[in-house]
Amino acid sequence: MDTKALYTISYGLYIVTAKKDDRLNGQVANTVFQISSAPPTVAVSINKQNLTHEFIQAGRNFAVSVLAREAPLSLIGRFGFKSGREVDKFAGLNYKLTQGGLPYLAEDTLAYLEAEVNQTVDAGTHSIFIGTLRDAAVLRQGEPMTYAYYHQVKRGTTPQTAPTFAAARVESGPAAAAPRYRCTICNYIYDPTQGDPEHGIASGTPFEDLPGDWACPICGAGKDAFEKI
Repeated sequence: MDTKALYTISYGLYIVTAKKDDRLNGQVANTVFQISSAPPTVAVSINKQNLTHEFIQAGRNFAVSVLAREAPLSLIGRFGFKSGREVDKFAGLNYKLTQGGLPYLAEDTLAYLEAEVNQTVDAGTHSIFIGTLRDAAVLRQGEPMTYAYYHQVKRGTTPQTAPTFAAARVESGPAAAAPRYRCTICNYIYDPTQGDPEHGIASGTPFEDLPGDWACPICGAGKDAFEKI
């Protein structure tokens, strides 16, 4: 069986948020989809290990921020590679609340949705939460971030708890090519031929010449967390 066939399925990239008592949390998700239009119903797939799963179960509702294409990798790293059990993911961020009091991102977001859970489907490692829409708005016009764009253009990586996670297989380039370096925290690969233009690092910059305070664009780890591949 060739599981690469799964790569042809298209996805978006979203921040799914929830609330438990006075605590807010959220995570990156790529499986958000519409179920029906009458009534408008959407579903999300959330790993059972994630704190957001616990919050959705407790509050029986969730919100979705639809990310814009230009959303920075650091934002995705904050919600995809950090745990709400250890950090406040919303600290310092510009966010607002839906009618039901759930957070959505006020920047780098095209639209938000809020849904009340009416059914939960057990999908093994994940739960599929199906909810009826009760609040939604378009915040601005633009191109949404797609999963393919995130990987192919922004060179992002996938958290292990994501439904589409697959162990990274790194292919070696030509012997004469400059070596690449992989973040041991989130598997982001620094490729000197591409640099890190989002943070002012020009293409052709060797890893050794990166500034000492340069950090992984996704998870924020320092240069000492990278290994040569």
